Amino acid sequence: MDAAFPEAARGADPWAIDGKFALPDEHAQLLVVGAGPAGIAAALEGARLGLRVVLLDENPVSASLMGLDVPLFYGQRMTAAVQEPARMVERLVASSPGLEAAFDAGVDVRLGITAWGVFANGAALNALPARVAGLSDGSRSWMCGFDALVLATGARDLVLGFPGVDIPGVMGARALHSLLDRYDAFDGRRLLILGSGDLAARTALLALDRGLEVAGLVEVLPQAQAAPALAAALAARGVSVLTGTTILRAEAGGLTLDAVVVRRDGVEHRIACDTVCLAIGAVPAIELAGAAGCRLAWRGDLGGHVPALAPGGATSLAGIFCAGDCAGLAEEGACTEQGAAAAQAAQDWLASGTQQHRGSLAPAGEDGTAYRLAWMRALLVEESVSAPVCLCEEVSRAELLGIRPPRYLGCRSDRMDARDGATLLRDGPLHPDQIKRLTRAGMGVCQGRRCREQIALLLALTSGASPADIPLASYRAPVRPLPLGVLADGDTMQDGWDVWFGIRTQWVPYDAIGTADEAALLHGNMHA
Repeated sequence: MDAAFPEAARGADPWAIDGKFALPDEHAQLLVVGAGPAGIAAALEGARLGLRVVLLDENPVSASLMGLDVPLFYGQRMTAAVQEPARMVERLVASSPGLEAAFDAGVDVRLGITAWGVFANGAALNALPARVAGLSDGSRSWMCGFDALVLATGARDLVLGFPGVDIPGVMGARALHSLLDRYDAFDGRRLLILGSGDLAARTALLALDRGLEVAGLVEVLPQAQAAPALAAALAARGVSVLTGTTILRAEAGGLTLDAVVVRRDGVEHRIACDTVCLAIGAVPAIELAGAAGCRLAWRGDLGGHVPALAPGGATSLAGIFCAGDCAGLAEEGACTEQGAAAAQAAQDWLASGTQQHRGSLAPAGEDGTAYRLAWMRALLVEESVSAPVCLCEEVSRAELLGIRPPRYLGCRSDRMDARDGATLLRDGPLHPDQIKRLTRAGMGVCQGRRCREQIALLLALTSGASPADIPLASYRAPVRPLPLGVLADGDTMQDGWDVWFGIRTQWVPYDAIGTADEAALLHGNMHA
């Protein structure tokens, strides 16, 4: 034992970070992230059960985040109205009547607050004073401790690229619904919708109800995919479904979208429109659950990778629950039921410390994996080799499939040119994280929201595997793009910044700073 370090006699490590994290700035008995149908239902049920509930939602998101296509694929199709925060809040509350009920029930409702991370002690982390969520209002960041957590973070747009997908005017169906229903801030008149399933049909009907023109629905399969009632509603409104049709490219007129070129029966057709809406599918928004360390599983019938849940929405992390679309794509009624069940399960957890589940998981629906693969295959036409895959890092489809390093590095060699997805397969299954490190695809500010699923589908087609067998690209906090100045806690980071890592020959123990032991331990190091 080294006499200069008496803490060792107590079995403590003076250089470890245990006990050095400050207590969270605030604490919630039940923290609910997401104020959609599931989140509001969870908050209301929690309040009814007598819990102190904090309900937060990142909406209304700032215009700058919308410009980055976070959390949805807005495609620069919002009006200047999104620059007016007060109006955005007013519109959000007006379009979400459940928020008023939450206010009346005594729920602490906070809008425009981003949850950028969830942290719980576990096998790789044991230094936290409490389970915490990292929150930000865009100008500062803080930690909120919680006893129980319900994640109701919804779903995001599925983005599959084609030449011109980066032209302003190409957007996602979820983003369109948000701009029309939530914010009344859509800047477009004539839409072409990709896909013909229920999501596409509902999107077309919503657009028509808002006085917009729908140029048609494009479907790569020989038959339309919407439920009969929705298909009949489209036909009654005079909307055509172009089956057996492939989109070749989008064309710009000036700075925005002007037309789309499609191929049907070997013949190219040009369709005038100012908006292309991707309505091929949606993806559960599992970023927070994944970054927190919840066990995830592939469920093609629920939209892709989702948290592995017990009935009641219990995740693999005790006291953390999921409900709504982030637990698997579901109808609004099912989301409400799941939210209430998650709050009941949270109450059980708080009362007993055990997971006593109620309710049930979302029922299995039709597996949409084959449909997504059909679209991806159709988009791999010869003309699409230069189509962007990762819009942030400007990685093309050819560069991704050829495993090329970023162009701006100027790094090429015969060995690199001989490398592609097929050669990588010799070393084992393809992994999106491996592709990210080699090409930077998925490493941009949108944090993979516009390319994650497309990359996985391309790797599946390259390797002949099912998308279910392609590992999920990793999630890490912060799961929302935040300025470093917002994340940094100036006072805490500056105080004793040079002793955090405790290298014995260079640093002093954290708890020795300002004591008589400090001088004996300095040895002329940097802290002096």
